[in-house]
Amino acid sequence: MQHQTIAGSTPALRFLLDHKVEFSCHAYRYEEHGGTATPARELEVNEHAVIKTLLFEDQDGLPLVVLMHGDCKVSAKELARQLPCKKVQPCKPDVANRHSGYLVGGTSPFATRTPMPVYMEASILQLPKVYINGGRRGLQVAMSPIDIGRLLQARCVEVALAK
Repeated sequence: MQHQTIAGSTPALRFLLDHKVEFSCHAYRYEEHGGTATPARELEVNEHAVIKTLLFEDQDGLPLVVLMHGDCKVSAKELARQLPCKKVQPCKPDVANRHSGYLVGGTSPFATRTPMPVYMEASILQLPKVYINGGRRGLQVAMSPIDIGRLLQARCVEVALAK
């Protein structure tokens, strides 16, 4: 198992260690509102392989997680159709923080405060390795997308739009 000890371990990192999955940690200089372009640039990887952890809620206010390529947006209309539900919308930052237990910009899909269903853009599984938030701003975890899907019992969806 390849990993480094990171000062101030996060619930996400502890989750990955507990599940004995192979991953590596990559710290970078966080930029407010930098999105996935910042870790892609800082870690010298393609933004398509940097995976966003987005929190949405359905018409009843129930939260859900969507994992999406960094260089794409989520079609909320198509996501609602595929779930199926009447509508979905992104959570407001304070609501996302409350459900995930992480600050926006440092949201990991692992070890969230509230258990939530996870939906993964299907094409993520075609990549050999992806970078996903490790549970704090300025920390990405490189790992297999197949492991992510398995650990989170993620359901595949096709809801990507070009940015």
